[in-house]
Amino acid sequence: MDNIAIEEMFEGLGPVSIRRMFGGKGIYHQGLIVAIELRDELMLKADAVSAPEFASAGARQWSYEGKKGKSVMMPYWTVPEDAFEDPDLMSKWTRLAYEAAIRSEIDK
Repeated sequence: MDNIAIEEMFEGLGPVSIRRMFGGKGIYHQGLIVAIELRDELMLKADAVSAPEFASAGARQWSYEGKKGKSVMMPYWTVPEDAFEDPDLMSKWTRLAYEAAIRSEIDK
């Protein structure tokens, strides 16, 4: 996914910066990471507050196989499919990701 496409998806939230990270890209808004792009898939940050909403919209949580074959769940979820065709919905999901990023900073 190219940077221009990523920036367009986040227009409803505001300007983002994009940085390369572990084979993909980190997407930041106001200095906080709100999403990652990995293997051409965009995943938005979620937490205990917003994850149920992502799950009920059909998004899936990012996980990878860790040591000893254990699945490691990460705080990033795929974008619900209907958001790719609707800028207002995409704006809703990106705002939820930013709110999760703010809460994660507060919880540190």
